[in-house]
Amino acid sequence: MNILFLCTGNSCRSVLSEGSFNHLAPEGMRAISAGSQPTGWLHPRAIALLHRKGISTEGYYSKSWDALPLVPDIVVTVCGSAAGETCPAYLGKVTRTHWGLKDPSHVVGTEEEIEAAFERTYDIILARTQAFLALPLEELKADKDRLKAELDRIGRLLP
Repeated sequence: MNILFLCTGNSCRSVLSEGSFNHLAPEGMRAISAGSQPTGWLHPRAIALLHRKGISTEGYYSKSWDALPLVPDIVVTVCGSAAGETCPAYLGKVTRTHWGLKDPSHVVGTEEEIEAAFERTYDIILARTQAFLALPLEELKADKDRLKAELDRIGRLLP
């Protein structure tokens, strides 16, 4: 199963989601991230946070949804800007859900406040990823409506 975490810039929230998901996912599940308007760079605080959590970012880069190396089974938008965007036609019929996250890279404040915003975002992503991986996915593959409902419910989870 391939999961696409989609954001506008593909520099922060979608990259945190990709890294966290891949770190926890069992064999046979893979996450990638992309942006509708990629920045072309990864936010240094996002990369540093993943490294502090022991999560590899080897091979990660800011990429467009036009250049995906695979076709996803599920598309998860993680920012408000991407929530209403239409997925590219080549993605075909995929299950879509929105797990909106505030952008920690827009936080202005002390070093501690900015770091706390990144940690909070990571905590939300981690809780949602763990909830996703706890789903009875084999059972839900046969019931797309129930899968969508479960994914939407997860998108409202806060730790």
